[in-house]
Amino acid sequence: MPSPSRPMIRWTDDPMARFPAPPRPAILDYYRALLAHFGPQNWWPAQSRFEVIVGAYLTQNTNWSNVEKAMANLRRARALGLNAMRDLPLKKLETLVRPSGYFRQKARNLKTFIHFLDKRYSGSLDRMFSQPTAKLRAELLELNGVGPETADSILLYAGNHPVFVVDAYTRRIFQRHGIVTAKTGYEEIRKLIEETVSGAEPGSLLLQEHGADPRHPVSRMSRASRTELAQHYNELHALIVKIGNQLCRATPDCEGCPLKKFLPALASATVRTAPESY
Repeated sequence: MPSPSRPMIRWTDDPMARFPAPPRPAILDYYRALLAHFGPQNWWPAQSRFEVIVGAYLTQNTNWSNVEKAMANLRRARALGLNAMRDLPLKKLETLVRPSGYFRQKARNLKTFIHFLDKRYSGSLDRMFSQPTAKLRAELLELNGVGPETADSILLYAGNHPVFVVDAYTRRIFQRHGIVTAKTGYEEIRKLIEETVSGAEPGSLLLQEHGADPRHPVSRMSRASRTELAQHYNELHALIVKIGNQLCRATPDCEGCPLKKFLPALASATVRTAPESY
C-alpha cells in the first residue's frame, strides 16, 4: 500500500500525466482561483430552455462562433421555438443550421428530439425536466445525436439538474495537471468533480454577483433561478471553457494562467510539448 502522505504516481503514455495527482480538494481550489480571476461567465447565453437545447445540439464538433451564426439564422426565420421548429420543413432547418457544420445530421437530430418530447411528454419541457435526473439522462442518451456531453448540457443548463458537463477542455486541463489520465472516462471525470464540489463545506464556495471578465452578456437563461449546486456546476464548467479557449490551448499560455500555481513542478517544463489526445 502506498504511504498516505505520498500520492500514487500513475504512469501513462502521456508525459503530462506522469506526475503525482493532486488531492481531490484541489479541484475546489481551481474553481475558486478561476472564479476570483474571471468572475461569473453568464453561461448559457440563451433566452429560453429550448434555445439552450438547440445550442447543445449545434455546438457538437464546432466552435461557439459558428453556433451563433446558426442561431442568428434561426432567430431571423422565427424558428427558434419549439412549435416553429416542429412545423419547419427539414430541408429548411438544414439550411438554417448549416453554419454549425454537420447540418443535415444536426437538423435530423433536432427533429428527433422534438418527436421524443411530443411522444413521451406531450411536447412539455416542464414535464420532461420534472423527471428524476438519472431517468431523464438515460432517455436522452437513447436519442440519436445525444452523447453524455450533450445530455448533461441539456440537463444542467436547460433543466437545472445538478450534473457536471465534461468537455474536451476539462479533460485537457485536468490531464495536464495530472488529475486524470488519457484513459480516464467521461463518467469517471464527471463523478470525480461532482463528488468533490457537492462534498464541499456549506458556505465554502461563494458565488460572485458580477463577473470581472464575463464571456457573454447576461441573458434570460444565464440569470435563471437555479439550485446552488447546479449554479456551481454551471460556473465551473463555463470557467473551464473560458480558460481552455483562451489560455490552455494546444499551445498553452501558462504564464498568464491563474491555474499555473497548481501545475505540477515537472509538468511546467514539458507542457508545451504535451500530446493532444482529445
